[in-house]
Amino acid sequence: MYLSIILLPFLGALFSGFLGRWIGSKGSCILTTVCVGISATFSGIAFFEIGLSGTTIHLVLESWIESGLLTIKWGFLFDAITVVMLIVVTWVSTLVHLYSISYMETDPHRSRFMCYLSLFTFFMLMLVTADNLLQMFLGWEGVGLASYLLINFWYTRLGANQSAIKALVVNRIGDFGLSLGIFSAFYIFKSLDYSIIFSTVSLFDNYYFKFLVFSCNGLSLIGFFLFIGAMGKSAQLGLHTWLPDAMEGPTPVSALIHAATMVTAGVFLMIRFSPLLEFSSFLLSILVVFGSLTAFFAGMTGIFQNDLKKVIAYSTCSQLGYMIFSCGMSCYEVSLFHLTNHAFFKALLFLSAGSIIHAVNNEQDMRKMGSLASFLPMTYSLMLIGSLALTGFPFLTGFYSKDFILELTHSSSFHNLNLLCSSLALWLGSISVLFTAFYSFRLIYLTFLNSNNSNRIILSSIQESSVLMGLPLILLAVGSLFFGFIAHDLFIGIGTDFWKGSIFVLPNHNFYIEAENLPIFIKWLPFLLSVFGIFLASIVNVTRLYKFLLLKWYNISFFLVYLISKKWFFDTLYNRLLVYPILNFGYYTSFKALDRGFIELSGPYGLSNFIFRWSSLIFSIQTGQMTHYIFYIIVSICIFIIVFIYKYVFLINNIHLLFFYFFLVFFI
Repeated sequence: MYLSIILLPFLGALFSGFLGRWIGSKGSCILTTVCVGISATFSGIAFFEIGLSGTTIHLVLESWIESGLLTIKWGFLFDAITVVMLIVVTWVSTLVHLYSISYMETDPHRSRFMCYLSLFTFFMLMLVTADNLLQMFLGWEGVGLASYLLINFWYTRLGANQSAIKALVVNRIGDFGLSLGIFSAFYIFKSLDYSIIFSTVSLFDNYYFKFLVFSCNGLSLIGFFLFIGAMGKSAQLGLHTWLPDAMEGPTPVSALIHAATMVTAGVFLMIRFSPLLEFSSFLLSILVVFGSLTAFFAGMTGIFQNDLKKVIAYSTCSQLGYMIFSCGMSCYEVSLFHLTNHAFFKALLFLSAGSIIHAVNNEQDMRKMGSLASFLPMTYSLMLIGSLALTGFPFLTGFYSKDFILELTHSSSFHNLNLLCSSLALWLGSISVLFTAFYSFRLIYLTFLNSNNSNRIILSSIQESSVLMGLPLILLAVGSLFFGFIAHDLFIGIGTDFWKGSIFVLPNHNFYIEAENLPIFIKWLPFLLSVFGIFLASIVNVTRLYKFLLLKWYNISFFLVYLISKKWFFDTLYNRLLVYPILNFGYYTSFKALDRGFIELSGPYGLSNFIFRWSSLIFSIQTGQMTHYIFYIIVSICIFIIVFIYKYVFLINNIHLLFFYFFLVFFI
């Protein structure tokens, strides 16, 4: 059964990809959806057997690589972390498959699309079930490949080509860091198996790499390289630029990437390597800083986005920041709980956005929408539920994890660890709550409540989505309403033993107990900030007061709005500082000076021309006259006699002189 969870999506992708021409698009849809659905059912059974019953299953199949000390076997680890990720990946993927049957109904390449979706699910399952770093890296690279294929699904569009290449190249940076982390781990532990690394990590606490006059803690270096990999996949500040552009793919792809696969891989990697991260306080501080900055940056940038899907994409980036700095606070179970909750309401938001885009003739600019609440009442209700869950409205799913992360930042134990990091997490995380509420309800106002800006032709054709598109939305809405309440005590309740030994935390952290005893005002602070963000969004969209304020502080407001709307010029800086110099070096130095210069002159256009001229010179000697040939023979005999005399009469043993004579004869 456990292997079937992984293999069924792969078989669905295999048959849909190679036999799609014979079984048809409907057959491909049914086959892939049924395979992923059965995998989701088995995942639920695995959750009961492992998560609720408190067992761990480790399956080892055949040997994969054996070379010296390096021994890699096909192994699959099913523990509490794995089964939670299986629930997230398979259930959300099943709903996305079901949704895609209707959403991609008119696309002529629906079989290929369903094949890619199942392949995406398979590689993510390989990633979360691996019991060693190399097998995990296989799933890691497969997820990147599948995301490239799906973002570039409509490959005739230039925007899709550019976005897919950008996602692939940016993730290569993170993958390079992850590969360095794998090499470093093998150098220290002489193994890539999780069981060996995690059980012996405390023995290498004082191990240092030395290079020239520098020395670096080995565990910190491994963790830093792993975090670079997580930065690429989970779109942390610096390597986040691919995530908004990935919206060029079909909307079900965006839902799958942002809710269950791809971006969750980096967070999962940090949670899985909690036994290693706990021994590096420096690395935990790095996680807190980057996570809080990412949450703040993405939340602020999302305010000024007008593309419906890009607003939700930046909200994903912001929520990933919360998950990462929760890991930096050593609250790995809270991070995984927020990841699980986030999967429900983020999939709901994206699929609801797809329903809107489907209804308004593929329009994505929110400024060209409006008044859709009367045309799409069900979609409006579901989008409102997803937005409220995202903002952390009390007793919805997001409230139980997101607010708890913010409460943990007020813990005195956390403040004692690193004052600067704790202050960053506290203030930037709290301000991000306000931004989240603002852009979420700005989306609601522009899309559903403000005056309509569409033309009459589009308005006359607007209608609710089909049953196949509506059913996944309703199921995700139920999860967004109740999952946090149901799973709260099981995942992060005081005294819960759900995680067993899958997550390791040093015993000197008292975050949870202190968070439960915080003053009531601090517990209400995230809700008050959310209400204030909703109030500001209402002022901006209902009244015209904000225009007066903007005109009063015109210079400052214009500069800030321009800066943030251009995504803080990250893409421009990367182009000017990295992309253009590398392209110029590749063309003028590598191509023109080396390939077309030195290499061609010494090879095709140099040595070959020399050989050709030399061979033509030999050809000119062949005159066909007997007297010339007799002359060459007599001269050669004379030179041979001279060499013989010098060698045996005058006893000259200089071999270089002999070679000189032979070459002289040869050229004559």
